[in-house]
Amino acid sequence: MGPGGTGVWGISVTAAIRIDTAQPDDAPAIAPLVGALLDEIMQAIGAQAFHFNLVETTARLQAFIEQGHYHVLVARCESEPGIIGFAALYESFALYAEGAFGTLAELYVSPAHRSHGIGTQLIDAAKALAQDKAWKRLEVTTPPLPQFDRTLAFYEREGFSVAGGKKLKLAL
Repeated sequence: MGPGGTGVWGISVTAAIRIDTAQPDDAPAIAPLVGALLDEIMQAIGAQAFHFNLVETTARLQAFIEQGHYHVLVARCESEPGIIGFAALYESFALYAEGAFGTLAELYVSPAHRSHGIGTQLIDAAKALAQDKAWKRLEVTTPPLPQFDRTLAFYEREGFSVAGGKKLKLAL
């Protein structure tokens, strides 16, 4: 916590929630939340869209953080142990974006802690990180399906706007 009750990058936080930059040794606490996020998505779409392995994800996340490839912000509740939410970002480059920008790869808050402003605090910290990195913008993808209307509305409330297109993937 910084001076005057501020958290990471001067973001004001409530007394009960703290947003920190994840360290490599946080990976074992974050990886199960990644699994929960992927499970929620797959349940919503009714398809096995992801392969999740806790051990592999933990090792990959730890390496990404150590190598500086991933910037992970974690939400901690001061009245209980553990990490209750996270936002993971990485730097991208594109001519259409006029340079470097941030991609919000994952954002998750445990169900018991939702609707208490924690997602907003994570987004605020992500915006501050983006400004610190001099990124031109932040991008996030959410499926254009009715099951994700609340997710889309959340991002729009946080200042994101629909840019069009659909995210496609090709497994290699």
